Parts: sequence; C-alpha cells; structure tokens
Amino acid sequence: MLIFPLINDQSRKIIHIDMDAFFAAVEERDNPDLQGKPVIIGADPRQTGGRGVVSTCNYQARKFGIHSAMSSKEAYERCPQAIFISGNYSKYRKIGRQLRDIFKRYTDLVEPLSIDEAYLDVTINKLGIKSAVKIARLIQKDIWDEHHLTCSAGVSYNKFLAKLASDFDKPHGLTLIMPEQAQEFLAQLPIEKFYGVGRQSVKKLHQLGVYKGEDLLKVPEMTLIDHFGRFGYDLYRKARGISNSPVKPDRIRKSVGSERTYGKLLYAENDIKAEISKNARRVANALVQNKKVGRIIVLKVRYADFSTLTKRTTLEQPTAEFEVIEGKAQEIFNSLEESSAGIRLLGVTVTGLTSGKTELLLDLRSENF
Repeated sequence: MLIFPLINDQSRKIIHIDMDAFFAAVEERDNPDLQGKPVIIGADPRQTGGRGVVSTCNYQARKFGIHSAMSSKEAYERCPQAIFISGNYSKYRKIGRQLRDIFKRYTDLVEPLSIDEAYLDVTINKLGIKSAVKIARLIQKDIWDEHHLTCSAGVSYNKFLAKLASDFDKPHGLTLIMPEQAQEFLAQLPIEKFYGVGRQSVKKLHQLGVYKGEDLLKVPEMTLIDHFGRFGYDLYRKARGISNSPVKPDRIRKSVGSERTYGKLLYAENDIKAEISKNARRVANALVQNKKVGRIIVLKVRYADFSTLTKRTTLEQPTAEFEVIEGKAQEIFNSLEESSAGIRLLGVTVTGLTSGKTELLLDLRSENF
C-alpha cells in the first residue's frame, strides 16, 4: 500500500473575522436603551402562542444559557426579562455587504462564510503589510470607527485554525496561533470545539474515547475513515494542524435553501402549506439576488420524533419563479403519506443551479418588491 507523507502548508497568513452577536449588536447600536439588557432576535413567544425560534442573542442573554435555534418559549422561561426583537434582516444584509467592502481594502481573497463572518488571505495584501495581526487590528478598528460594531479575529496559517482562534477570545478578541503553537493548542481543545464536528460526531468520537485533540491524535487514520468516511480523513489531519484548503473568493453556490424549526409543532394542513409557501418565497428571492436559476426542487420535513424525510423533483427548465418553486414544493408535500405526527421543521431548497438570464431576473425582482 502506498503511504503518502502528510503535507502541512504553513506559508499562508489567514484571518477569520467573526462579528460579535451581530444582529443583536446592530439593534443595541441603533437603540441605546437596549444596552446592558438581554436581547434576543426572534419571535416573542407571548405574541405567538409560544411559537418561534431564537435567531441569535447578545452576550447578556447567553449568560442565561440562551443560544441560537433554541425555542423562543424556552428562552423566555430562562430569562423572562429578555427583550425580543423580530429582526430587520435587510438591514443586517446591507451592513454585511459594507463589512465585506472593508475586507476588500486589504485583499481580494475574501471568502464569506455567512452574513457576519469571512476568511481573508492576507499573505500578499493590497497595503503590503507583512503582519497579519496588524491587518486584523486595522480591520477591527475600521469596523468600530465606521459602524460602531465589534468583531473577533483569529489569525493563523490555515482556515481551520484561524476560525478556532476567532472563537477563542470573544467578544472583541484577537488570537494568533503560530505554526509551532498549533499542536499544543489543539491537544487541549475539547473535541466539540473542533470546527465541523457536530452533535452526532461528538457522540461517535466519545465512543472511541476521544474527548480532546490529544485523544484524537491516538486514533489511527483508517479507524477514523471507517467511522466517518471522508470526514475521518479530514479529522486525522486537523488534529495535526493540517488543513490546506485555500481561501476561495468566488465560491460557487450549489443550492439555495430556506428552512425553519418551529417551537410549536405544526399539525394543520393550512399552517404547513403556509410555511412551505414562506420558505419558497425566501428561496425565490435569494435566487433572484444571486442571479441563479435551478432545476431541482427539494422539500425537507422533520417530524416530532426527529425522523426526517427529504423528497425532490426535477424540472424540465431551470427557474427562479416563486410560483413554480412553491407549486412543486406543495406537490411534493401532497404526495407524502399522511401522518398524524406534528412537524417541527420544514425546508425548501433549489439545487442544480446555473446562471439566470438578467432580463428575467430583473422582471422577477420587480414583482417581489
């Protein structure tokens, strides 16, 4: 059997910027009366009959154990004095675009992960600054000076370590992991803190006796691959500080989706179909914004017992039209076996994406406003 040496590219200088409690921070900035109080972005359960899910919350609310994806009802029970705000996502997206403009003053190698975080490769940068730490501090200063918002930054030689570093000292922290520090840093890191390791993977790793990075080092590569497939291959390398994926500024979107988890289970057909329609609308709008059309419509349904069903249908022609997406998603739902179990999650996704015609997209955009 051929054995290939592990190659660890340590030549890059990567920054990961992560905004601090972004949505809640924007609301606190725009309404000083909120400062110092627990703020939750999500539906107020007192106004929705207990329904709704936490989108995010500020650090004051997190002290009560509140976190994203928690039901609004539980969040209220943990912190009755919390202030619930439904959120202004168009405002958050606008600020997110302005933040990316700041990043691009320093490098064009910017890979957004979401509206409030991104990787930057500053190995070679527009200002000719040798220190990635200095660039990270300048970005933090720019964001504060121009938007009165804070962010945390992680600096290292690869994306995996830079993301771990940005999470190490929040809020408004800056952490550097040098190549010679990586192994020691990872050895003491709880396995659930490894980026990409989800809840189910944690259970499997615990069964293998893996609780920290140092435990992961002891597991043979083939054992990890047998248990986790391709992810096991990556885990073996990440435990050793190896992750050679470059920053990709033009990531190709493979799908556009929208899903929602419901604090109160859905039973009534009218409620279920209304939520499918809302998800389809969000997907259609996102396709228009990204100038994409798609050929495959996917419906995802998760029931009360957490069993999940996913079904898809393929169109003859790709589309970004809400009526088509919504109609096909409803058709899929109608084809499902009847169930008396409540529904806790619904999702609509369009995949098989290609670039759409500008004229069509402009027409659709005007219809959606």
